[in-house]
Amino acid sequence: APHRPPAPSGLASRGGGGCGAAGGRMTDTRRRVKVYTLNEDRQWDDRGTGHVSSCYVERLKGMSLLVRAESDGSLLLESKINPNTAYQKQQDTLIVWSEAENYDLALSFQEKAGCDEIWEKICQVQGKDPSVDITQDLVDESEEERFDDMSSPGLELPSCELSRLEEIAELVASSLPSPLRREKLALALENEGYIKKLLEIFHVCEDLENIEGLHHLYEIVKGIFLLNRTALFEVMFSEECIMDVIGCLEYDPSLSQSRKHREFLTKTAKFKEVIPISDPELKQKIHQTYRVQYIQDMVLPTPSVFEENMLSTLHSFIFFNKVEIVGMLQEDEKFLTDLFAQLTDEATDEEKRQELVNFLKEFCAFSQTLQPQNRDAFFKTLSNMGILPALEVILGMDDAQVRSAATDIFSYLVEYNPSMVREFVMQEAQQNDDDILLINLIIEHMICDTDPELGGAVLLMGLLRTLVDPENMLATANKTEKTEFLGFFYKHCMHVLTAPLLANTTEDKPSKDDFQTAQLLALILELLTFCVEHHTYHIKNYIINKDILRRVLVLMASKHAFLALCALRFKRKIIGLKDEFYNRYIMKSFLFEPVVKAFLNNGSRYNLMNSAIIEMFEFIRVEDIKSLTAHVIENYWKALEDVDYVQTFKGLKLRFEQQRERQDNPKLDSMRSILRNHRYRRDARTLEDEEEMWFNTDEDDMEDGEAVVPPSDKTKNDEDIMDPISKFMERKKLKESEEKEVLLKTNLSGRQSPSFKLSFSSGTKSNLTSQSSASNLPGSPGSPGSPGSPGSPGSVSKSTSQMAAITTKGGLVGLVDYPDDDEEDDEDEDKEETLPLSKKAKLESS
Repeated sequence: APHRPPAPSGLASRGGGGCGAAGGRMTDTRRRVKVYTLNEDRQWDDRGTGHVSSCYVERLKGMSLLVRAESDGSLLLESKINPNTAYQKQQDTLIVWSEAENYDLALSFQEKAGCDEIWEKICQVQGKDPSVDITQDLVDESEEERFDDMSSPGLELPSCELSRLEEIAELVASSLPSPLRREKLALALENEGYIKKLLEIFHVCEDLENIEGLHHLYEIVKGIFLLNRTALFEVMFSEECIMDVIGCLEYDPSLSQSRKHREFLTKTAKFKEVIPISDPELKQKIHQTYRVQYIQDMVLPTPSVFEENMLSTLHSFIFFNKVEIVGMLQEDEKFLTDLFAQLTDEATDEEKRQELVNFLKEFCAFSQTLQPQNRDAFFKTLSNMGILPALEVILGMDDAQVRSAATDIFSYLVEYNPSMVREFVMQEAQQNDDDILLINLIIEHMICDTDPELGGAVLLMGLLRTLVDPENMLATANKTEKTEFLGFFYKHCMHVLTAPLLANTTEDKPSKDDFQTAQLLALILELLTFCVEHHTYHIKNYIINKDILRRVLVLMASKHAFLALCALRFKRKIIGLKDEFYNRYIMKSFLFEPVVKAFLNNGSRYNLMNSAIIEMFEFIRVEDIKSLTAHVIENYWKALEDVDYVQTFKGLKLRFEQQRERQDNPKLDSMRSILRNHRYRRDARTLEDEEEMWFNTDEDDMEDGEAVVPPSDKTKNDEDIMDPISKFMERKKLKESEEKEVLLKTNLSGRQSPSFKLSFSSGTKSNLTSQSSASNLPGSPGSPGSPGSPGSPGSVSKSTSQMAAITTKGGLVGLVDYPDDDEEDDEDEDKEETLPLSKKAKLESS
């Protein structure tokens, strides 16, 4: 293989499907593999992680290898084990073969045991002994050649003399196409110490300036590389030989002038010991790895398609050297202790600190070559040495290059183990101010990224997203990591993240609207949208209390279409949840106004903005979100009624009229449905009890034990009210009529009346205002209601209808969807602890 594909990274162990079992699960990771294909650039492309099995496939008429994706059970690979295909096993965990002329495949196993199992199956089909590393000769040889090779016991090399260099070069070149001849040539070179003799002749040729001889030596040494033998590399890359080998490769016959590789390695490339390395073996290994990497990248010519596979052992040599270096450094406690001590010491000068951070970054990069269990040990060691507190110190420094390298190190840690990072930041919050918390430093660097393209900010936003993603949080019995970390994040970090957004949206359009600011705000909005989807309670509380959606929608007025669309996407995600608390907040603050303005300002242009806004209203229509339908039609119908190139708005109007009809003529069946305990579930994700409980009661909106009827069924004629709730409804209607009178007398201002400033006629404006301020439907979804108590935008008056039913256990439909009953019982204590005292008392009394 041209480059060894990496093994599957240390993801959570999940089993794989048996043959033909879509998405089946195994209990171990033996059969867990990554599937790779070789692209046109001779690089391995990762096709996905799954589980491999072998069985007879009727369609292919033979035993086949099947790999099913662990994510969804789809088929990643279905490959018949052809009796004539050459399969290669490399480095215990890799099986490589060619499916067609230019289609190479590889299976990279997580565990050696799984690789051995599948290798035995392949060998069994081909009738081979599983001890072989390759099942067929790669190049077909004629019978005559094969007979010659079988009859000659070994290959005799010409004597190593200057006069015979051309003969030696021809022998090496003629041996390369045949695997058997290559094998014999390699053995001959190993046994006779031939390489060292060739390097002695190299010195002679250089002294004599024998260019022809040097050209022959170039061809010979290049050919020896293509023999792909570790034993030969160990000789060539030894301390005494490696520089001479590089010297031979300077004299490429295709170049008019020789290269100066040795001069570069001895004079230009300087080895810096940022911390003195006491182990001579380790030092030698580092030198060797650097030089061999240099040979691979700079000295050897780019291999042809036919030669590429012949250099796999060179890649492996470098790979395992890196593994060894990481292991030796990891075990040197004094070295690591000194490294972290100097990193965090204020007395360390800037240049030295930069070198230390760059070393640590390279050290972490090397660790990516390790197998999962070794990588675990590596990061555990770094964690024990205090890498996170050290990063915190470094990120607080002025040197931009040092901070950039520290950010790269941080990204390795987050990708490896986000839980470790979360645990650290929650612990440090107990001792430090918010300003110097690690996550806040990361957010600050993101906000202050000077790169016009915000490359660093994009990386950091990805890391933040990983840290706040509940999907990768530890699922312990009591789900503490999610509860604790999100509580910490919203208390200590969210205000830092949203600061640029809030600072830029104080007016009715963005105060700064340059491209870089717009890009940054788009990144912040992307993360907030992610939070809306995944964080339920915490983000809901934050958005409503801080009036975030209003501020976000200011960005709809940005001259940058991508930012306006990000703001719209944020609102669309909120509406997509179909959560009545969000809906009430949107209606109370008239937050469709900026969207309708943007829609009208966009005019008749058929673009993404136009389509996205129409799609939002279409969603409300299709999903029949009654409260929002009524609100939109009552407040914005005049602005939208002329839009006839889509039927969305006319459809919304029709929905609204049907809704009013049902309210005026309620049927017995619709009333019965109120008493049934239908559970509305927003999506498949089970919501956290303790997160949602905060929203289950609202002191200002109800008396103990009352149940509020859902919006669509709230307004009823007296004669149609059923006995079980008649007393409650009478009391409710009395309150509504009283409050309606107050509303009609009061001149509402601020957020309670729409400030819909469009270029309509004066009649239109007054019509819009009168519709919203004094609706002819008492308690209809469009009526703004009385203002909530100061500082709590979430509270809603009794006159508003955007309230779903509130229940005590076993009563009416819940205001917020509950997880299943058995989960409620299990987590009663947790719920009580998260509630304010007044709400606890209310629950207990009910």
